[in-house]
Amino acid sequence: MKDMPHHAETVLSEIEDLQKRATDALRALVAPDGKTDAAALETHQRAAHALAWLATYTEALKQLSAWSGRVSGEMEELICRIGLGEYLTQIAGGIMMSQNEFARLSDLGIDWQPSEAARALMAANTPQARARLAQLMAESRGSATFGTSGLDEDLEMIRDQFRRWTDDKIVPHAHDWHLKDELIPMEIIEELAELGVFGLTIPEDLGGLGMSKAAMVVVSEELSRGYIGVGSLGTRSEIAAELIIGGGTDAQKQHWLPKLASGEILPTAVFTEPNTGSDLGSLRTRAVRDGDNWKVTGNKTWITHAARTHVMTLLARTEPDTTDYRGLSMFIAEKTPGTDEAPFPTPGMTGGEIEVLGYRGMKEYELAFDGFEVKGENLLGGVTGQGFKQLMQTFESARIQTAARAIGVAQNALELGLQYALDRKQFDKPLIAFPRVADKLAMMAVEIMIARQLTYFSAWEKDHGHRCDLEAGMAKLLGARVAWACADNALQIHGGNGFALEYQISRVLCDARILNIFEGAAEIQAQVIARRLLG
Repeated sequence: MKDMPHHAETVLSEIEDLQKRATDALRALVAPDGKTDAAALETHQRAAHALAWLATYTEALKQLSAWSGRVSGEMEELICRIGLGEYLTQIAGGIMMSQNEFARLSDLGIDWQPSEAARALMAANTPQARARLAQLMAESRGSATFGTSGLDEDLEMIRDQFRRWTDDKIVPHAHDWHLKDELIPMEIIEELAELGVFGLTIPEDLGGLGMSKAAMVVVSEELSRGYIGVGSLGTRSEIAAELIIGGGTDAQKQHWLPKLASGEILPTAVFTEPNTGSDLGSLRTRAVRDGDNWKVTGNKTWITHAARTHVMTLLARTEPDTTDYRGLSMFIAEKTPGTDEAPFPTPGMTGGEIEVLGYRGMKEYELAFDGFEVKGENLLGGVTGQGFKQLMQTFESARIQTAARAIGVAQNALELGLQYALDRKQFDKPLIAFPRVADKLAMMAVEIMIARQLTYFSAWEKDHGHRCDLEAGMAKLLGARVAWACADNALQIHGGNGFALEYQISRVLCDARILNIFEGAAEIQAQVIARRLLG
């Protein structure tokens, strides 16, 4: 497809114009006087989310096209050709938001008549192209990714290091940890600390490695490819470090960051409450001054890795007369790590495990605080009322990291599906010889690369000091959908065996499902993207 770069450049301009028309159409519905009306935005939620998905596809196409200009090879050309064609076709006919919900241009009261260049790209996504991509994937079955990522040599060296470590230390054991519902062994956590995972992006003068968010993405991808729980261990430290770097005093940074970086202390994030969910501004857990210290009372839920951690980033209401985000404060709350016999030995707090389908390696808990004491010096930043603002500053990194975890889970699903399709024979030929199976595998590789490039771009923006909440949100939104699609299709390739607990894909399916919920449910994420696009 020698004309593909020219066609892509022309069509991207066309799609950007389409997105502008869509934004103007939504603005006319929800912000006729220039200011977005919250009630109107809720009324027109389907239109708002259609815009969010259209914008996500627009940016994804831009990044896929940019990637194609940095790499070469038949596999890369096929991934780009199929990806551009498929996503343009979905824009025209309907973008899948979930299994039975589609974002359509008609939701926004607009339409699109694809140009000749756009139709040429759409027509290039042929059964023959997908079959050829699947054939190339089968021939390079030893590869953990399909298509060159387009990263620099240093990042690829990091990827190779963590890929080999994951294949050696995680892959052989992950399914057993899942089936037995066991915590990831402390030996693994200690090795992660030695590898620098917990201090990856913490500045060197504060005990970390001072590496880029792009490096964090690569590491998270590879660890999550082995097991999402291992990939998510780094998220705990990433969130805590971001909070302290962005909102902490100099003394708090000097005290806590080296300990986080070394793995001497393990953190957990304590934000969500039973009746608040995504509405963090309405949470009720309260912190009351008690001399120089604070006493915390209230309930929290869905707290990951709560039992054996040393410190909690704890969000509580310090202004009793407030009912929104302005009365919230963040604390670095110390606790004693628990044991199997006594998971929560610290006075003033109790907890119980929430049994879950997947994402089991750190476990989930409900917590109750009753006069739990926090030192006065551990109020983040030393000023009350800043907690929500401090938390918001972490969302970019958290969502980039979650997108990376999604890519790793999707990659795991692809590898399992491909291996099974090569090994399993039906009617005297391997499953991959059947077009519907080959199509599934080819589209997994294509969508993983699209989500990967969107995630790399959001990390690049973060590394260069640019605001990237929009790009990070898009990467997370798309990455989570791709992970679920890959896991579901890989299980389908396994047939009945995929439904058996002994097969790893059953675990990957359960693990993939959470990605569309945590760090911003897909519906909340789409709403946030739409509001941001409206300005």
